Amino acid sequence: MKINYKFLEGSFIDRPNRFLTRIKYNGTIVESHLPDPGRLKELLKPGVRILLKKESGEHRKTKFSTQAVYDGDTLISLNTLLPNQFTAYLLTKRKIDFLKEWDIHKKEIPYGNHRFDFQLKRENEYMYLEVKSVTLVEKGIAKFPDAVTERGKNHVEHLGEMAKKGIRALVLFVVQRPDAKLFQPQWERDPKFGFALYKAWQKGLEVRVIHMKMTPNNLHYLGELPFNLNPES
Repeated sequence: MKINYKFLEGSFIDRPNRFLTRIKYNGTIVESHLPDPGRLKELLKPGVRILLKKESGEHRKTKFSTQAVYDGDTLISLNTLLPNQFTAYLLTKRKIDFLKEWDIHKKEIPYGNHRFDFQLKRENEYMYLEVKSVTLVEKGIAKFPDAVTERGKNHVEHLGEMAKKGIRALVLFVVQRPDAKLFQPQWERDPKFGFALYKAWQKGLEVRVIHMKMTPNNLHYLGELPFNLNPES
């Protein structure tokens, strides 16, 4: 998928709060909105290379957004909205093997007290699809979440109950980097989410994991990754 805007390169200084970064760009220090509220401590280190996007919204507090970070030579997206856009692109282009027969029916679809990213349709069958962004990789293992997520836990619990009732539901983890070989919950940081996901999976919630490679101009689909949801392993 082509990225249709130009990045600016700077270097990370610090992060005053979850949604704000200070970046050295073009010889000055600028404040830049960070769209990923995760901890990101393994990525956002002083001096690392950052890709910014110039923003022009009338009511914005910052003129930039922090879009990606280099970990060595690996470029990692920090835009949590990008996986949804990428998933929609892959679905439209029939790139995801296990979803080739499905079309996007609706986006941001409510069910009960929750709202999910997509409702897919295949002939007379429907499926709810929730997309989760993954940026944390440790020793080749992609892990989610990297910060405690009550919202994420509630999402998978609700999807599990839907699956138990016979409603088809899928949670898709999109690993926004190419260096993962396996996916598992981040048990050390948020065991409640891990157990919620495992129980929902046992109730019939489908779980899949894909990953991608990012360059300054494109997102490249790298295919599916295996996963291990077992709390005892």
